[in-house]
Amino acid sequence: MDQTAEVFRPLQADDPAAVAGYRLAARLGAGGMGRVYLSHTRGGRPVALKVVRPELADDPDFRRRFRREVAAARRVRGAYTAELIDADPDGTPPWLATLYVPGPSLADAVARRGPLPVAAVLWLMAGVAEALQEIHAEGVVHRDLKPSNVLLAADGPRVIDFGIALAADGTSYTATGSTIGTPAFMAPEQATGGEVTAATDVFALGQTAAFAALGRPLYGEGPGVNVLYRIVHSEPDLSLLPEPLRPLFARCLAADPARRATPAEIVEWCRRRLGAGGGPAVWREISGPEVAVPAPVPEPTAVAPQPPAGYPPPGWLGPTVRERRSRRRRAALVSAAVVAVGALLVAVLAWSGVDVEGGWGTRRAAGGATASGSPGSGGARSSAPASGSDSGSGPGSVDSSGKGGASGAARSPSAPPAQPRAEDHGGSYLDATTPLSIEHPDGKGKDDKGALRLGCRTVGCELDAGDSTIVQMYDAHGTTLDDCRLILKDATRHRWTLTGAAAGSEFCVRHPSGDIALFVLRTKSTAMPEAAFLEGDLTVWRDGPKTLPDRSSRDAA
Repeated sequence: MDQTAEVFRPLQADDPAAVAGYRLAARLGAGGMGRVYLSHTRGGRPVALKVVRPELADDPDFRRRFRREVAAARRVRGAYTAELIDADPDGTPPWLATLYVPGPSLADAVARRGPLPVAAVLWLMAGVAEALQEIHAEGVVHRDLKPSNVLLAADGPRVIDFGIALAADGTSYTATGSTIGTPAFMAPEQATGGEVTAATDVFALGQTAAFAALGRPLYGEGPGVNVLYRIVHSEPDLSLLPEPLRPLFARCLAADPARRATPAEIVEWCRRRLGAGGGPAVWREISGPEVAVPAPVPEPTAVAPQPPAGYPPPGWLGPTVRERRSRRRRAALVSAAVVAVGALLVAVLAWSGVDVEGGWGTRRAAGGATASGSPGSGGARSSAPASGSDSGSGPGSVDSSGKGGASGAARSPSAPPAQPRAEDHGGSYLDATTPLSIEHPDGKGKDDKGALRLGCRTVGCELDAGDSTIVQMYDAHGTTLDDCRLILKDATRHRWTLTGAAAGSEFCVRHPSGDIALFVLRTKSTAMPEAAFLEGDLTVWRDGPKTLPDRSSRDAA
């Protein structure tokens, strides 16, 4: 597989095109806190932009921690860190951008080529330890140092996501299949809920380097609870590691945090043993060839049509005054001719006889009588059928003279159906005891069986639409009546989980009466289920089709 295509995956349908002015060029990955995209600064420098998951963004405690950690991470500057250059912890959703590091993660490099040679492991530990020095100097603890958070640039490792894991730690959210902190790389005090300090990161560095030397986690694999038990209750088997590295690993992986080596000691120990060896050359071998970074996504700008090449000719200054007057006279003559021809056409039509109600009249050769009556009848037209004739006469009927006829009513074009009228109800509110009625959004519809109700029996809460059907419009903004009709055509769901919903999410609802509604979420507060509520804007289109199957038949379908 092409390595560029493997690193830079195309955007999916549910990915935004831009975040806070950063136009997204590709997907880089996803984790417990959110998705990571490739973007660029206005000057064209590539950045890795992480967008926080809606479930975390909805937690006020997470936002508070995220804001604090972003402020601390802004101060971290180091040769072996990916610098944080921009962030908005109060955005919807929150996001941050760091400089993009061209190179694979340590996890990917080991998966591709296997265990690293001793010189590369020493280079790795020295660079990561130096990064930890810079991070800890700003009062930040990484908390989630692991192979996927160490990138292998051509000139050394880069530590990413420093300090951000603390914002997510302790929240009520845990994504399916992921945790905040990775069991195989946790320190004993972190696994048991004890105090997390800079020494915790040193233990994680020892595990990360051991993974690089062995090609697998030092404490084995399997369910996270089993791995954590081994970390807390057993000593690591250092005999598995290369002999030259064992003294340093023993210091990093000490059970007592006070006995662990400091990042400065690790740097000094590794540099002495690297000396003038082939560390840089070995490092370039394991970091692999440089991958071409996709170009910035251009801004969507309207392009004005350009004149053909060579136009206007040199020295041409536009028509002269005489030419402009001549053109105006020609335009006036053409307009007058068009008016005259139009008047003549009207006169011809009037002479030919136009039946305003029934279409074109039929002139008779004898006496100028028309099919609508003789001149002597005073111009009266009988719309009733002749005695004994079929009252259902139409385009296929035959009159008393044997000639085909048609009534004017049958020929008149049908009027277009009236569009349902829209009712806007901004600031609509609902919680566990207050439903949002589609029939009576003013709050008088508590008996509305198709009302929206908020329930928090499941993680993240859900919208229960009762007898109505409901569908979330993913990555949609400005959903229309036609959009809702289309998506609801075959919809059968009456409940929708709010796990992936955030401010701006849109839901189409079809009420049993046939009315269509659009609920646009503005505020979602579900962190405390007992006090959960939603606020949003409700639009209801009335006078929709009134025939819908009952709920039991729709559920059976």
